[in-house]
Amino acid sequence: MNVNQLINMVMKLFVRKAVNGGINAGMRKMSGSGRGRSAAQGGAPMDAGQGKQAVRKARQAARAAKRIGKM
Repeated sequence: MNVNQLINMVMKLFVRKAVNGGINAGMRKMSGSGRGRSAAQGGAPMDAGQGKQAVRKARQAARAAKRIGKM
């Protein structure tokens, strides 16, 4: 392994962690992260099961979009 390969490997690791952290933070923000939405905010209240399902579907969509981007 040369130095260029080592630097690329380390950079990919950091970029991957940063992107995944950003995606996870965005998913938590969009899902409400366990906080109930009030009617004043314009959202219908969801129970915990619906929130988890929404987060799961959003993560699946993000993974699918990432796969499509690699092609």
